[in-house]
Amino acid sequence: MMTLQKPIQSEFDAASTAAQVMAGVDLTGRIAIVTGGHSGIGLITTQSLAAAGAQVIVPARDPCQALTTLAGVERVEVLQMDLMQAASVAAFSRRVLDSGRPVAMLINCAGVMASPLMRDDDGRESQFATNHLGHYRLTCGLWPALIAAGAARVVSVSSRGHQIAGVDFDDIDFTRRPYDKWVAYGQSKTANALFALALDRRGRDRGVRAFSVHPGQILTNLARHLSSAEIAAFDVLDEHGRQRLNPQAGLKTVEQGAATSLWCATSPTLAGLGGVYCEDCNITSVNDSDVGRKGVAPWAVDHEYAERLWALSEQLTGMTISVSGTTTSVVSARTRSSAN
Repeated sequence: MMTLQKPIQSEFDAASTAAQVMAGVDLTGRIAIVTGGHSGIGLITTQSLAAAGAQVIVPARDPCQALTTLAGVERVEVLQMDLMQAASVAAFSRRVLDSGRPVAMLINCAGVMASPLMRDDDGRESQFATNHLGHYRLTCGLWPALIAAGAARVVSVSSRGHQIAGVDFDDIDFTRRPYDKWVAYGQSKTANALFALALDRRGRDRGVRAFSVHPGQILTNLARHLSSAEIAAFDVLDEHGRQRLNPQAGLKTVEQGAATSLWCATSPTLAGLGGVYCEDCNITSVNDSDVGRKGVAPWAVDHEYAERLWALSEQLTGMTISVSGTTTSVVSARTRSSAN
């Protein structure tokens, strides 16, 4: 079964910027967390939320570097966290929970793309470990704070790259098949979309809605693992080596790239909605034919795959969430279920 993916009436479009989406939005007193919030699209996202009055917490592997980048931005707090390290994610989550602050917006923006084969301490392939498992752990760890907000939104930054590949549940970590950095990236971005679908099903009755987004094709530090030839092959540069801009074709500025995440995090138009994949400041339709074209692949909005991914994520992390608003271990959750 696939989730309903159908555009709605939105006052914004592919060319809309972060400033346009946030015009008139008042987030005074709200808490937001933005992973990757000190560079590229994440930086614009942090600046935009803070300018609207939100207190923004930016987890960073290198807090000193993040503080330098964010110097002068009011209402921003930087805390140490490495998405590849389970203990680091747990420590960050505990610090937020111990502060007693409800989290109204969690924007999972950090990620890696097309990196050489690396593995985390548990042997998980690094793109899946960072882009999906790290954010799964973070969301589970922050679950009580999201519930406490009364109405919260979790936005996971996916990519049109999800169209490259679905999740290979038989060989997530490339232990039996040759490693392909683009297939690994596509798998992790599909996981972002499936995670939003499964999370929304669990959170909607407690006021937590989840979305996944494609920001656009934008040259940022995310492309650090690509060679000049690989970047040129994407035809994103003009004859002078400058990025071409064509929002309708997905070629956007960072300000335009941040717009859809901000729209999903704040727009009243999405009240009562969730579990959908968005691009160009709208819910997008299903694209079941053309890789690289607008739309979401059927495998990225499939409920069965979403539940299978959730179960696998529970198994790999030992974490899950409960409808009562707590983060629990998989063992304790299963024990309670058996008792009932």
